[in-house]
This record gives sequence, structure tokens and C-alpha cells, in this order.
Amino acid sequence: MSKNSGGVRVIDEKTSLFVIAGPMFLELLLNILLNNMDTLMLSHYSENSAGAVGNANQVMFLFIIMFNIIATAISVVVAQYLGAKKYDEMDKIYTLAFLVNIVFGIVLSSLLVIGKGFITSFLNVSAGMLPDVHTYLNIVGGGLFLQAGYNVMLQILRCNGYTKTGMFISVAINLINIGGNYLFLYGPLKYLNLGVAGVGISTVTARVVALICAVVFFYRKKIGKFSLKLLVPFPGRMLGKMIRIGLPSAGENFAYSMYQLVLLSFVNPMGDDSVNARVFCNSLISFSMVFSNASAMATQIITGHLVGAGKEEAAYKRVFQTLKLTLPITIIISAANWVLSPLTLRLFTKNGDIIKIGFMIMAVDIFLEIGRCLNMTVVSSLKAAGDYIYPLVVGLVTMVLLGAVGGYVYGVVLGFGVAGIFAGTASDECIRGLIVLDHWRRRKWFGKRVVDDGDD
Repeated sequence: MSKNSGGVRVIDEKTSLFVIAGPMFLELLLNILLNNMDTLMLSHYSENSAGAVGNANQVMFLFIIMFNIIATAISVVVAQYLGAKKYDEMDKIYTLAFLVNIVFGIVLSSLLVIGKGFITSFLNVSAGMLPDVHTYLNIVGGGLFLQAGYNVMLQILRCNGYTKTGMFISVAINLINIGGNYLFLYGPLKYLNLGVAGVGISTVTARVVALICAVVFFYRKKIGKFSLKLLVPFPGRMLGKMIRIGLPSAGENFAYSMYQLVLLSFVNPMGDDSVNARVFCNSLISFSMVFSNASAMATQIITGHLVGAGKEEAAYKRVFQTLKLTLPITIIISAANWVLSPLTLRLFTKNGDIIKIGFMIMAVDIFLEIGRCLNMTVVSSLKAAGDYIYPLVVGLVTMVLLGAVGGYVYGVVLGFGVAGIFAGTASDECIRGLIVLDHWRRRKWFGKRVVDDGDD
């Protein structure tokens, strides 16, 4: 990865996957540690508090998906415009995306806090967990707009080749979050008895620091600038383009998150042991995902640059090169995760019933991760190429018929519990992955790049 005369980092077919994916792998790993540290530290404070935060995080993930309408679009637009060397448009794009997402984030954060009662009622959250869920949603959900701004900044930095920045920021926010959790749960401030509220305060503080660091880096490296003057006259066509790109992509993720919430509503009536097993297993599963996720995001950035530069055939080959590497490694990681789960689950709990349920979940997860690796790689590259409608349509069909219906049949009707619900998700991921791979193989995405449209 080199720089042109203007200081912009050049990403092309010669760019190594690991140059982009390596720092993002470490960043994602650190983010997982951040999320899991809340669960781990709370599980020793109170298992029900840990389950409550797991429920709350599932709800907030749905709202974060909405923020990604613009964040996803910016990853496509910036990568393709940089690939096409249209540098004069970049500051306008940066300003528009950041401002719109912050405003949108404030609106959604407010709606989350106001509507938390309805949401938790829909999810059948148990009475014992309800107060902690509401507390966490008030604090972390109310500050969720910070994540909206950070998501946009992170995509801007990544698409400009600064993938290590997110990794360094993750180190900082992990230290802040862990230190804050310790202070409130076990340290000098434990006498306040804040529990979940203390963990929420630590999380929000970490997100404030993350956003500030990303903006400071953006200016120090002279990547671009934000200026309201660039939005006069308002670039309506550019915003429309971003929404057209981001809405289907976010729509697919929104539908996925909604169906995960439906599955959670199946799990909650199974009892607190099942809820906690799901939360603890999701913490372990996140480690199985991190390598394939980082590789998929790196491939998306490279694909966007290649398509923007008119090198579609090179982009076509790059996806298959990624899959040949990531699929075998994903299988090895998820299988090891299953074998070790009777030991690793004991980091969260000593409850034998939870560990037994978790062991079955982790076995099913091997198949789920194979499909997820395939899906993430191909779908992210389709979006980078400008083909964002097809993944949405396919996702809606398979998530409903295989994920939700299948999960209910396996988990509730046939009585396999949480592992059965995971089996429905695994069948969705695997079959959907094969469908989108065939779409990519047949080159149906050729000619759909977004750079050629006119802008205000």
C-alpha cells in the first residue's frame, strides 16, 4: 500500500489482504474483549446482571444497525471515489456523512430510551432482569449517538488505508472500560452499589474518548476536513446516493437483528439458565467470528477501490482468494472453541446446567461460522461493488424461512432448546452463503459501480 503525490494511500490489486485485515483483526479482537469484559466482570458480580446486559446489547445492536445506513454507504462511496481518484469530492462526502449520522444518532438514541418499556415487553424479559436492562438502556442507549459518529469516522479512516488507528483506539477504550468497571464493581467506588449503572457509565466514557480520538487523528493526518460551507448548496443528490446504497445494506442487517430479537423472545421463556447460556456462548462465539470478519471487511475495502478503478475482474478473483484462506481457518477456530467450551464457560459461571447447554450451542456454532464466513465475505464485496439489493432480498427470505421458522421448529417444537434455535441460524447462514456465492460467481454485479453518477 503506497501513497500518491497528494498523500492519499493507494489501495489496488497488489495490496496484501493482511496489510488491511491485520490491524482490523486486532481492533475487532479488542472490541470483543471490551464487550466480553462487561459480561465477564458482571457475571462474577451477578449472573442475572450479565444476562440483563446481554439482553440490552441485543436491543442496542438493532439501533447500531440503523446508524450503519450512512456508515455502510460511506465505506462504499469513499472507497470507489478514492479508487477513481476523485479527491475533490471527499471533504463534502466526509462532512455530509458525519453530520447526518450524528443527528440521526441523537434521534434514535432518544427513541430507544423512550420506548425501552415496549421493547423489553416484546422480548419477554424476566422480572428479575428488567430493572437492570432498563438502567443499561437509559445510560448506554442514551449515549448511543456517540457510536453513530464513531462508526462513520472509522469507515473514513479505514477506506483511506489507516486501519491501524481503530486498533490503537480500541486499546485505549478497553483500558478505560476495564478500569471503570473495576472501580464501580470491585474497587473504590463499589460502595455506591451502582452495578450495571457503573458498567454503563464506563462504556459511555470509553465511547466519548473513541470519537474524540478518531476526529483528532482525521485532522492530524490531514485526511480531510469538516465544513458546513461545503453543504451549501445542500448536496441532496449525494445524500440520496448514500441512502440508496446504505438503506438496503442496513435493511439486511436490520432484518437480521430483528430476527435475532425474535429468537431471543423464544429463548427468554426457556428460563434464566438458557438466557445466560446464550449470552455466555455469544461471548465465546465472537472470537470465532473475528478473523473472518476482519478479512471480509478488508476484502470489501479492496473490492471498492478496484471497482472504482474499473478493475472488476481483479475484484472478482480477490473474493475467492480470501475464501480459500478464511474458510479453513474459521473451521479450525470454531472447532477449537467448541472443544474448549467446557473450560472457557467456567470463566463466566460454575452452573453445570448452563455449561451443558453451552456445550451443545458451541457444537452447532461450527456450522454457523462456516456459513457466516461465506456470507460476510461475499455480501460485503457485493455491497462494495454497488450490488446492494440482491443480498437484501436473499437475506429476507432465508432469515424468515430458515432462521426464524427453522429456529422455532428446532428449538421450541422439537425441544432442542437454545441449540435448536442456533441450528436454524446455521441453516440460514450456510444456504444464504451458497446463494450469494453463486451470484458473485456469475458476475451479476458487474457494471453496478456508483462513481459514474453525477453529484451536487
